[in-house]
Amino acid sequence: MSAPTPPAELSGLRELIRTLRGEGGCPWDRRQTPATLSVYLIEEMYELVEAIQAGDAQAVCEELGDVLFQVLFLAELYGEQGAFDLQEVVRRNLAKMVRRHPHVFGETAVRDVEEVRRNWQAIKQREKRDQPAQSVLDSVPRKLPALMKAYRISERAAGAGFDWDNLAEVMAKVDEEWGEFKAAVQAHAAGRADLQAVALEFGDILFTLTNVARFARIHPETALGAAVDKFERRFRILERLLAESGRELATAGRDVLERSWDEAKQQTP
Repeated sequence: MSAPTPPAELSGLRELIRTLRGEGGCPWDRRQTPATLSVYLIEEMYELVEAIQAGDAQAVCEELGDVLFQVLFLAELYGEQGAFDLQEVVRRNLAKMVRRHPHVFGETAVRDVEEVRRNWQAIKQREKRDQPAQSVLDSVPRKLPALMKAYRISERAAGAGFDWDNLAEVMAKVDEEWGEFKAAVQAHAAGRADLQAVALEFGDILFTLTNVARFARIHPETALGAAVDKFERRFRILERLLAESGRELATAGRDVLERSWDEAKQQTP
């Protein structure tokens, strides 16, 4: 399967980038490198995710355009270096996606999504057998945010056979880690442990909870993001309720805060 010819709109966007990078173009665009542009790509990706989670299709359309611009810009920068061009990016990805879906483009039969996942990981391992990788964890990007990295690390380890048998076992591990955290807090209060030891035990709780999420088939990043958004909505209502009653957050008192919080909870899902 050969790489498709890019549509006119995509070609126009590439020409725009070349104009911005060319003589008489934009000084800012001319100064960019792959390293500097990667920061903006991360920002645009977060804005895209936010638009998706908000359910705003028009915002998603706009943010997808911004992400696409960053991707094409990066391809152009590497093309200028003679490393590869956009056609090579598309060709490689097209071949990889076909190769990793043998149940669609080949004769492999799969029973469910989990078998698709296992086959995907096995194919990835075969693809990298000629590379000096030493671990099944090598494919996890080092710079992922901690919660996303924890999920991917645990997923890779589980795929290699290092896992609990069921959700009940991993939830029991949460109880164990919580006990160790409480012991570390008490030891720190008594001067027998430093704060780093407490932090490490807290990290163990978070990592184990990530595995709980994996067993429950939810993504911890998405779940935490939704919980934070819910808290933010309720807290803003609490602030409004206090202002309407002539009170300030810092001096309202615990009873008033709890009543206002309960009212805020009733006004939000």
